[in-house]
Amino acid sequence: MLAAQRQHLILQEVQAQGTVRVAVLAERLEVSEMTIRRDIDALDADGLLLRVHGGAARTDSLSALEPAFASKSARQLGAKRAIAAEAVRLVEPGMTLLISGGTTTFELARILPRNMGLTVATNSIMVANSLAAGSSADDDGGIRTLILGGERTPSEALVGPLAAEAVRTMDADLCFMGAHGMDLQAGITSPNLLEAELNTAMIEASRKLIVLADATKYGLVGLAGICAVSDVDTLITDSRIKELPTGRLAALREAVTDVRVAAVPAGRDGPTEHTAVATSPPEALKLPVPASKGQKP
Repeated sequence: MLAAQRQHLILQEVQAQGTVRVAVLAERLEVSEMTIRRDIDALDADGLLLRVHGGAARTDSLSALEPAFASKSARQLGAKRAIAAEAVRLVEPGMTLLISGGTTTFELARILPRNMGLTVATNSIMVANSLAAGSSADDDGGIRTLILGGERTPSEALVGPLAAEAVRTMDADLCFMGAHGMDLQAGITSPNLLEAELNTAMIEASRKLIVLADATKYGLVGLAGICAVSDVDTLITDSRIKELPTGRLAALREAVTDVRVAAVPAGRDGPTEHTAVATSPPEALKLPVPASKGQKP
């Protein structure tokens, strides 16, 4: 059986069942589990299904499964980087930021200015590692990083009552939040109940909520609600959001008064950018610092 035939049958099974296991597919198609994993990897790279631990899942409007960070990092990479570049413009010297887990917020962390005296609290292992690699609070104007502890999720976030309780003692200027799903009725959602609870606490501890979500997140609904779309102060997305039906786009703009559309350079979502993430991350921005730092009122 050719690879294309196997992959077609795998897709049919995923669409019918919602989720399938590698072992079951290997037995049914009479091939090795390694062959099935390669097929699933190829289909995941094309965005036709989600590779999850031990198998694959359907990519449909109700997505209760939480994909791993690595499996999400290459998807819509150009859009994520464009969104991050727009988001960093909102950051001012001396600010305290809360940054949630997610691949788009990770892209923001990679380019946060390292000379503005920022304080960042995050529950994301990947965000914390990125900040630690590029700066230290001991540096002149370096980033002070606070890690919210808890139980590790597949998306490399830390969640649970310890993290939520710590956040409730904080007072942040901005909360940058990624989104698993965004829907006008369901709101901003997550596939993880504990992560949703923590994200809600992060919103309550911040003066302004900025959601970073590429257009593919619109219409997805996760297991747990975080907040209503109308609670979002600023939504930063990419130009494909304009492909929504006129009525839905108008409703989104009515719910969120500040919608910013980041321009994605042509050809920036190709597969070669997955390699770029691992081998050549861009240098963090070094912005000129004004004479008087902006502080909290």
